Amino acid sequence: MKIVLAYSGGLDTSVLLSWIKDTYGNAEMIAFCANIGQEDELKGLNAKARKTGASKIYIDDLQEEFASDFIYPMLRAGAIYEGQYFLGTSIARPLIAKRMVEIARTEKADAIAHCDTCKGIDQVRFELTAAALAPELQIIAPWRDERYRKDFPGRQQMIDYCAAKGIPVQASARKPYSMDRNLLHISYEAGILEDPWYDSYDLKNRDYFTTLSVLPEDAPDKPEFVELDFVKGDCVAVNGKKLNPLGVMKALNKLGGKHGVGRVDMVENRFVGMKSRGVYETPGGAILHFAHRQMESLTMDREVMHQRDALIPKYAELVYNGFWYAPERYALQAYVEESQKNVTGTVRVKLYKGNIMVSGRKSRVSLYNPHIATMEADPTKAYNQDDATGFIRLNGLRLKVAAKVHKKR
Repeated sequence: MKIVLAYSGGLDTSVLLSWIKDTYGNAEMIAFCANIGQEDELKGLNAKARKTGASKIYIDDLQEEFASDFIYPMLRAGAIYEGQYFLGTSIARPLIAKRMVEIARTEKADAIAHCDTCKGIDQVRFELTAAALAPELQIIAPWRDERYRKDFPGRQQMIDYCAAKGIPVQASARKPYSMDRNLLHISYEAGILEDPWYDSYDLKNRDYFTTLSVLPEDAPDKPEFVELDFVKGDCVAVNGKKLNPLGVMKALNKLGGKHGVGRVDMVENRFVGMKSRGVYETPGGAILHFAHRQMESLTMDREVMHQRDALIPKYAELVYNGFWYAPERYALQAYVEESQKNVTGTVRVKLYKGNIMVSGRKSRVSLYNPHIATMEADPTKAYNQDDATGFIRLNGLRLKVAAKVHKKR
């Protein structure tokens, strides 16, 4: 049997690689790691995977594809889950699973495997992607296998297993939280964060939750202004410098991180039915989300915007729950793309102490007309105040009728 495993080189996936190989009759294990912006986490993976039992390892740089084909379409939709979460982990999973499927087909593998603990949502995201793209592939999820849970009831048993097998991992029995990093964000959960009263913004935690951004108190005392150029909903330049989506993300992550923006601490509703507390740093994504909305406010038709806004919660839910390749997400994306045709222009934002503030916006296709909006006389005569009388009377008619009816009761 040949199996492709989503592999990071950490304790969990190292144990899984060896355990699956043994449990499935000395299966041929192919490790796969997607470079989507983890940086230092990728060092030494090739040698480690082979020493752990992999016959081959793929380490693919997917950062450009991640930025252009996943992050940007989602940002065009203005998607944000439950009003706070920028969907950093959620949007990365369909890309990883897609590449796993491609490798499985190239290698003529029988199955793909993941290390989700199966109390979370990643198992759903991986497996729904596989169902949509390669329904013929078998899915191996060891955490749903009673044999695996019996062998490893806790982290210490995993550490002991690696020591006995000579598997090279650096781990301790006590870890204050788990982390997951990519180009869009870094997430922290579990451990000390399982107490919702725990203060992740406490200055004593500078070493815990400041991988991509500083705490607001540690940000510069002087604000910084940033200009972003948009074309059809996509940011194409930062401070006048043309950049591809990957370049934009890297530039804004640096700027946003410097000023402590994009930090979120929330309790979210998982698809599997439980609530989960997470801490997130999304500096570049937060700037893009805010600036994109400012550009839309100037260039997007009112009814198109309101209709698109009504779709945002559903779109965000689809991404969060793993339905990136579902027909309903494609349908919503089609509306999004139509809505973005005129979202072109420049937005200037001010970054200061964890805040993102607009300080200007302009566009050659702006729908804002200062002659109509002015409180002074309208030289274009486009708006006649007298027209408001009939407009208000007609809209108030049903309210008057209802008031008279209910007054009689």
